[in-house]
Amino acid sequence: MRRLRNVKIVATLGPASQTREIIQALFEAGADVFRLNMSHGTHDELRARHALIREVERDLGRPIAILADLQGPKLRCGEFANGMEILPEGASFRLDLDSTPGDDTRVCLPHSEIFDAIGIGETLLVNDGKIRLRVEECGADYADCRVEVGGEISNRKGVNVPDVILPLAALSDKDRGDLEFACALGVDWLALSFVQRREDVDEARALADGRAAILSKIEKPAAVNAFAEILAVSDGIMVARGDLGVELPVQNVPPIQKRLVRAARHAGKPVIVATQMMESMIASPVPTRAEVSDVATAIYEGADAVMLSAESAAGDYPVEAVATMNDVAIEVESDPTYREVIEASRTAPLPSVADAITVAAREIAETTEVRAICCFTHSGTTAQKVSRERPRVPIMALTPLMGTARRLCLSWGMHCVVTAEVRRFKMAVVDAARAAKRYEFGEDDDSIVVTAGIPFNMPGTTNILRVSQIEMRLMDGFEAD
Repeated sequence: MRRLRNVKIVATLGPASQTREIIQALFEAGADVFRLNMSHGTHDELRARHALIREVERDLGRPIAILADLQGPKLRCGEFANGMEILPEGASFRLDLDSTPGDDTRVCLPHSEIFDAIGIGETLLVNDGKIRLRVEECGADYADCRVEVGGEISNRKGVNVPDVILPLAALSDKDRGDLEFACALGVDWLALSFVQRREDVDEARALADGRAAILSKIEKPAAVNAFAEILAVSDGIMVARGDLGVELPVQNVPPIQKRLVRAARHAGKPVIVATQMMESMIASPVPTRAEVSDVATAIYEGADAVMLSAESAAGDYPVEAVATMNDVAIEVESDPTYREVIEASRTAPLPSVADAITVAAREIAETTEVRAICCFTHSGTTAQKVSRERPRVPIMALTPLMGTARRLCLSWGMHCVVTAEVRRFKMAVVDAARAAKRYEFGEDDDSIVVTAGIPFNMPGTTNILRVSQIEMRLMDGFEAD
């Protein structure tokens, strides 16, 4: 089941995709990572989906990554006596801490942190930005606003505060419980919502305690402004365009996406582009042309992964959505312009032996007839560095650790293979040759590049590279056996 493209596909599971048969069909259609949305479903439901993914993984013999997406704190208004009201443009409207049901003049906003943070002239957005309020006067328990963009407001609609950094942690009490549940379950990645500062990531990392990698969702203006610091302490990034498009002018989102993808690539950390990628396929068997172009743009930019949300979780065509995204990726990556764009955006390597080795592996592979780059990796760092180079030939990540293999499933171009522990470089080359032939990356007369670190099974020791013919290494293996 070798993929014919490098970009990875993340598929969200939900009511439309919670059976064993559908999960396997999604994987066979092209899904590399399954997302469990902690905002929806009980722990029992999420545990059942996790178990089914692992069943598919075991039966098909390929590592599969699982991403648990934490909900984050949700800011919502209170309820209305009539269930809803219409706010006309230019009207006055108050938000306060009074729990009395609201009317067309006021409603409760049960988040004192907002009143502590906002000031006169700042903006409040309600219902995904459909209603825009401007603060004219405020205090410790109220904000008197002018309706700049009116419309319907109803019970428990979401509130966004784009202009300020709110004194809220990224992890609510619910998130802390969900994080512990997900880590105990054995997920590979944790997606952290509502990130505003690097300390938010530090807190999640401390709670995860090495049990899962941390992926920061960039969905707030404060996170964009502090991106360098957030990226430095994150294992991966998600460009969560939904909330970004609410809290920022929509025309700002595409250049932000491009900058974030490029920065993550330079750092050698996987980056997912997410939200509304094929939204119309919730109800349609085919996407719009604009959606296809959106997916293609993310792939041309060099994103590690593209993500489906409601399309695969609650839509009528979950398998078709994954298959379509797979087809778009194959077509884009076969375009000569794709390689031109990828290579033009490649940045200089970092000054280390491991980076020099991986750059050399990519250059050798691209100037000779080498068929694949095979990385022996313990922590995944070596393979990530090769992925950062975006080589023209396939990448095989060989590791004795299933957890490492699963986490690497999110990274561009990675075909992950779990191997036995090796103690000698000669046997590492033999194992690489066997894997290359088994997974159809090369034949007997073909050559591969093998990278590894001596001594073996120690993270961060990549210091050796060899070009080897598959047949010769297989003969060495028979002699060793």
